[in-house]
Amino acid sequence: MQIARRGLAALMLTPLAQRLARPALAQSAWPERPIRLVVPFGAGGNLDTLIRIVSPSMSQRLGQPVVVENRPGAGGNLGTENVARAAPDGYSILVGSNGALVNNPLLMARLPFDPARDFAPIGLGFRTPNVLVVAPRFPAQTLPDFVAYAKARPGQVACASAGTGTTNHLLIELLNAATGAGLLHVPYRSSGAATPDMLSGALASSMDQITTALPQHRDGALKMIGIGLPERLASLPEVASFAEVGLENGGLTSFIGLLAPAGTPAGPIAKIQAAFSAALADPALRQRIEAIGNLIAKPEEQTPEGFNRVIESERILSRRAVQLAGLKPE
Repeated sequence: MQIARRGLAALMLTPLAQRLARPALAQSAWPERPIRLVVPFGAGGNLDTLIRIVSPSMSQRLGQPVVVENRPGAGGNLGTENVARAAPDGYSILVGSNGALVNNPLLMARLPFDPARDFAPIGLGFRTPNVLVVAPRFPAQTLPDFVAYAKARPGQVACASAGTGTTNHLLIELLNAATGAGLLHVPYRSSGAATPDMLSGALASSMDQITTALPQHRDGALKMIGIGLPERLASLPEVASFAEVGLENGGLTSFIGLLAPAGTPAGPIAKIQAAFSAALADPALRQRIEAIGNLIAKPEEQTPEGFNRVIESERILSRRAVQLAGLKPE
């Protein structure tokens, strides 16, 4: 018996045994170094703001620094590709949204990554509704009146977006199809870029993210009259849902979630998902997030399976909107 024990101990000291044991040890010890959350846009935007609100809480729960890294460029493609090509070890995580994951594959003929093949969803974190905003002196100041006014003047009522192929542009197309409003799409260079023209009265309306439009709505400079959700928000009961004028489920929303490179082990994904969901459940953080107009994802959407279903649903709806707009991959 003693000889057998000595033999087993000797075996455990061999290089082969040590190599075989190393994956299990690494798995249990993960994370052993900082984790980077790659934001594929510049600092200061809504996506960047949201992930910086929750990253300190995630760091506390994971026991390692969670570092936000901005890698802007090519409509989100540069940062997205960076994570797609990273080692699948859980230390490089994408903060993903509609643009690179849904819209760009429908509109760009060549992408350096495949969202469905190259990523493993971790969990959805936030939804950012898009809203229809009108100038203060525009004749129609409710959503039904606005639709009726536009239908009587097809192609004459301009509605701005943050650019061709963006989520708010695609929502304009879905609203036109559902209501027959015949809005004239006017692409601007970014979210909020149309605000000066709205304030001057040179532009009738705009489809914008709620986070951009909410300050002007609250101070009365502009007026939100419609929101891309299945029902009205309790915090904004005066703003009608697009579902009220016939757009099924209110149309598209902008989403933000975490994804790992494909092939990342289940252990790190589960730990990141648990830390992310715990941060989202913190009442103080929720209050900060909702105060600027964002919505926390439902618990069932915060799982890998739930987030994957959200992405697939958005792909179907966005593909339809792209077809309605007559857009082709370039």
